[in-house]
Amino acid sequence: MGLTKQYLAYRAIDSFNIITSGRANVNFAVVDKTEGRYVAAPAAENVIVWDLRMGDRKLTLRREKFEVTCLRVSPDHLHIAVGYTDGMVQIFDLCSDRYYDPICTLALHKNAVSILRYDLQGMRLVSGGLDTELVVVDVVEQAGRARLSGHNAAITDAHFLQRLVDESVVVSCSKDTQIKFWNLETQFCFKTIVDNRTEVWALAFIGNLMVAGAGESGMNVYRLRKHDGAITETLESAVDGLSIDDEDTISPISVSNCGTIQRAGKGRTVNLVTDPSERVISCHGTNDLIENFYICTPEEVKKRLTKRLKKEKKTAEDEGADEAKLSAEQSLSDEIKRLESIRAKQKIKSIDVVLGQNQELRVLVSLANNSLSLYSLEASIKTRKATDPSAKLLRSLTRLGHQSEVRSVCFSNDSLAIGSGAGESFKFWDRDAMQCLRTVPTDYILCSKFVPGDHYVLLGMKSGQLLIVDVAAADIVEEIPAHEGELWSIAILPDQKGCVTGSGDSTVKIWTFELIDAGEGAAQTKVLSLLHKNTLKLEETVLCLAVSPDMKYLAVGLLDATVKVFFLDTFKFYLSLYGHKLPVICMDISYDSNLIVTGSADRNVKVWGLSFGDCHRSIFAHDDSVMSVQFIPRTHMFFTCGKDGKVKQWDGDNFEKILTLPGHIGEAYCLSVSPNGRYLVTCGSDRTLRMYERTEETIVLKDVQEEEREQMENEQLATGEDNTVPLLPGLKMPSRKTVGSEQSAESILECLEISKQFELEAEEKPELHPLMQALQVKNPKDFLVSTLMRIRASDLEEALLLLPFATVCEVLERLPTLLTQRPDQLELLCRVTIFLFKVHMKPISAAKNLKPLLVKLLSMLKRDVGQLRDVLGWNLHALALLQTEVEQRDGVQLFREATQARKKRDKKRREASKRRLQIQMI
Repeated sequence: MGLTKQYLAYRAIDSFNIITSGRANVNFAVVDKTEGRYVAAPAAENVIVWDLRMGDRKLTLRREKFEVTCLRVSPDHLHIAVGYTDGMVQIFDLCSDRYYDPICTLALHKNAVSILRYDLQGMRLVSGGLDTELVVVDVVEQAGRARLSGHNAAITDAHFLQRLVDESVVVSCSKDTQIKFWNLETQFCFKTIVDNRTEVWALAFIGNLMVAGAGESGMNVYRLRKHDGAITETLESAVDGLSIDDEDTISPISVSNCGTIQRAGKGRTVNLVTDPSERVISCHGTNDLIENFYICTPEEVKKRLTKRLKKEKKTAEDEGADEAKLSAEQSLSDEIKRLESIRAKQKIKSIDVVLGQNQELRVLVSLANNSLSLYSLEASIKTRKATDPSAKLLRSLTRLGHQSEVRSVCFSNDSLAIGSGAGESFKFWDRDAMQCLRTVPTDYILCSKFVPGDHYVLLGMKSGQLLIVDVAAADIVEEIPAHEGELWSIAILPDQKGCVTGSGDSTVKIWTFELIDAGEGAAQTKVLSLLHKNTLKLEETVLCLAVSPDMKYLAVGLLDATVKVFFLDTFKFYLSLYGHKLPVICMDISYDSNLIVTGSADRNVKVWGLSFGDCHRSIFAHDDSVMSVQFIPRTHMFFTCGKDGKVKQWDGDNFEKILTLPGHIGEAYCLSVSPNGRYLVTCGSDRTLRMYERTEETIVLKDVQEEEREQMENEQLATGEDNTVPLLPGLKMPSRKTVGSEQSAESILECLEISKQFELEAEEKPELHPLMQALQVKNPKDFLVSTLMRIRASDLEEALLLLPFATVCEVLERLPTLLTQRPDQLELLCRVTIFLFKVHMKPISAAKNLKPLLVKLLSMLKRDVGQLRDVLGWNLHALALLQTEVEQRDGVQLFREATQARKKRDKKRREASKRRLQIQMI
């Protein structure tokens, strides 16, 4: 048997350049007990917590493959819930040392999660998805509580309504133009508002007001009132022809439309946010204007109403109108005052607000150009002159990333720096720290290359210009009008004395480097310039080119889907490589000038021999156009990336795929391999630059192929997508069936099988099963409890649902023993028992042999749960007593919020006494 060829694996290090992605919202976060400084922002598949004061990353919450679609920081600022495109929700603990590991993962929706919202205590979480359903989750139990179905389109917003009613009520809105009120105890909708003509995109609650932002410029305002419950009408009056008002019978609240807030911005309402103290509401549309509204206190409302009536009365006297017609009732304009608007520099994607001390409103803005801005605004009812605006830009996070999609990346010759070119600038990055070192404002860049020596960079522009940029000074040295069309490709000559450029004007030009004098007198220095040497005129647009390392051939990819190879010195035609069905977008030549690899828009990569122009192999490489290809130095292995977002490594000798790297969300535009072959960097439409490093880990192709095959099989559910429960067609589980829940059900079945075998051989003292040894258990009871404990909380119900009834009976028979021997897991065992009874109620009650078991379980659970409740109550009151003693002894209030409030009161008292003292002295 011959030796197998081994390869070294490349692994993703990190992604950079992205500040915030526009698909999800941004939130203020509290880190190290500091408010208003830290921001949680989505960054493709990650969430980055930015320090706005220092302008750098504080925390990064990671997940692979799936993009973040929404996030929400909990009211206590300890946790952050993140929703993804695959319907998963992960909750992270920001205060933990292992903040990067989610404390729970919930499979809730079939499509992307569109909204997440906590209740006031942070104990429950409601999530809405594009699959038109709402799921309410118990955060403490880490499991779903209810699934609400009734909307006909994607959910756009949802809130817990805890301010008016004692019942658990959720309010949701959707693209189906409806606002629904849900009772969580019955899981039914008890009220629907249908007076919006367009999609409802956002809801905001302040006091007893509900503001709904729809597809037009006006926002409807509703007043919510709690019902007293007094029903005056009877059934007889209904029979006589009068209908009973359904609101009075089943709805705990009444809703009345009390007016409209007219926005100044254009387009639909995108976001409606309120500050935690519910004094300010901010909104924005599809343009760059943020509008702010102040909600007056009852005292301020009275003052405004008196002032308005006085003014109207005076106007009526002047015009001789009837004063009796004036309305003395307060209107919406008395309660809501328009504050100063903020105009951002770009299109707005998301906002968040927080009201600080001295009525300072801070508005966090996520912009469409990959940047974050923090604005400050005075939020008070006092009138201000129009010439004295208070809105100002406090901080802006723009330097750490391009403000448009990156189209070109390149490594320096020493592999220490990375250059990236986009539509508005060129940036230099430190490879190790992944920090931006320099930024050069430019026009649209299509290609870039470091000049030998790394002092200069050549940039090919969409306008056809060739720019020479000084790396140290971050300045453009020279702008050369090289071509009349787009400059698509630059190749450095192997002798390092010049470069070749290819353009959309169907020409290829050869340039030589030269140093020319710049400056005068003592400041005279030498700077790089290019001297035009030769031009090759072709019949088609040049899309890419490459020069063979032996300086013999020049290969040119044309728009007619062919590759023409010329002799470099004479431009004499040598070969034509034809076989691609669509234009060749990228190419590269191996270090020994034997192979040329071409990537095309027809999704194929072809490997050619450069000696005779024969096609060695055609590989169907990507699911969309192949955008970039490059050989690893001194090897025949090469990387490709395509519009399908994937990055793949190939072997050019045996034409096999080596590895598929975790790629981009969206399209991948360009890649670059470092000259030492150790690093790879790629760019894409998700605005990320992704870095990969070669490791010392060896991989075997068969193993990798087997892993990929297993991964594809694992992603498919063995039991199908059907979620209905036998005998209970109306039951809708709040969780979703996943591969993890199927594996959990298999582990329970396997555990019971091993336990039965162990009990049969108990007299012979059998050896422990390897699984029991792995879990460090010595008997079947502990084995079953350990198996149940290892199942993820969100998957437990789905796993129990997949068990056959015979297995359910077997689990129930083991439960009394487990309750006796493992009281420490009482909560888990109770949950399993109650769920199995709920699902299999009819067959369990019909089985006569299970009746004694039911009676025994019922008495045991009542006794054990009662004891546990007594212990918890005892501990709770003991802790309260200890807290009181500590506060009385030390004269401090426990818990940070109470202490801070006391300090503020003391500070105000001291300031007031100082002012009195100053007055007395004067």
